[in-house]
Amino acid sequence: MRTKILFALAILGVLLGVISAYRYGRTAPPQTPLATNPDPYAKGIFANGIIESYDVNGENINIYPQVAGRVTAVDVTDGQTVAKGAALFSLYDGIQRQVVAQNKAQMEAARALLQELQAEPRPQTLIVAARQVDYARANLVYQEAQLAIVRKEQALDPQAVSVLALKNAENTVHVALENLRVAQAQYNLTRAGAWVYDIRNQAAIYEADKKTYASNAALLRQYVVRAPVGGRVLRINVTKGGYASPQGVYGTYTQGMDPPVVMGRRDGYMQVRAYLDEILVPRLPAPGDIAATMFIRGLNNVAVPLQFLRIQPYVTPKIELSNQRTEQVDVRVLPILFRFRIPANLTLFPGELVDVYIGTKGTPSQRPPA
Repeated sequence: MRTKILFALAILGVLLGVISAYRYGRTAPPQTPLATNPDPYAKGIFANGIIESYDVNGENINIYPQVAGRVTAVDVTDGQTVAKGAALFSLYDGIQRQVVAQNKAQMEAARALLQELQAEPRPQTLIVAARQVDYARANLVYQEAQLAIVRKEQALDPQAVSVLALKNAENTVHVALENLRVAQAQYNLTRAGAWVYDIRNQAAIYEADKKTYASNAALLRQYVVRAPVGGRVLRINVTKGGYASPQGVYGTYTQGMDPPVVMGRRDGYMQVRAYLDEILVPRLPAPGDIAATMFIRGLNNVAVPLQFLRIQPYVTPKIELSNQRTEQVDVRVLPILFRFRIPANLTLFPGELVDVYIGTKGTPSQRPPA
């Protein structure tokens, strides 16, 4: 009897073990989620973007001086709207002014000498040359008269005039004749004016001096940096007494060379330069099918439609977002440019970071994932 009870208990234990193994080994079905969040990347991709002033051929206008020097004046303030050609800031130009003054004096001296050569013969000089011819002719007439007297005396009395006296009178006439010829040649030379080769040489010297003066005068004007276009001053990185060069100005915070002045246009539009991660580039729609939306950070219910402009077909480091030269990054991005009409109820500034959703035309836009 006892053996039967033990045998029954053993069979019951085996059954309980099989049932337990089956029960605990079965996979429970997943619970129904309380809320469903659609995949934001199912039909589109997201990219980081930066707002810029809208320009057909580029981005914000970085203005650098053509020369280096100490800043003597800053003529604008941040946010000021200026016209094309308005002075932005000035550099010390004392040395260059002296160079230009010297070039101008050299040019004027060369021009005066050229005008002198072109104006020859000088009337007063020509008069003097003519009087020398008259004097030489009169002297020849006088000497010929003296020779005639000597010859007449010799004809009356050969002993009255020596051979030597006759020869001296004849030589005097010959010398007077040659003096007349020299005076006449000098008169003709004076009357002909300056030699054409002297005029050409002086004209070339004057032209070279004039170009040197124009070049240095143009360089002097570069010491006042002016707005290349009409627009708005976005940022001023120079201060009176500081130093600026064609490489820019040293930035205390960026520890690099920054543009002295940054300008932008504001004509109802701004643009967004979106940086698409390189791993998402294969998912980018065809340019003709791109539809994009911009989301402003901090405003959950604001979406701004974007108009696709173009793709810059060159993948660059993501460092362009922060401009930190010490940042260590391996990610590269593809720049894509969009523009948008500035909403009347939003205050937006160039340099502001935004989120850009890139999808295809006809698909609803998605907010970036939290």
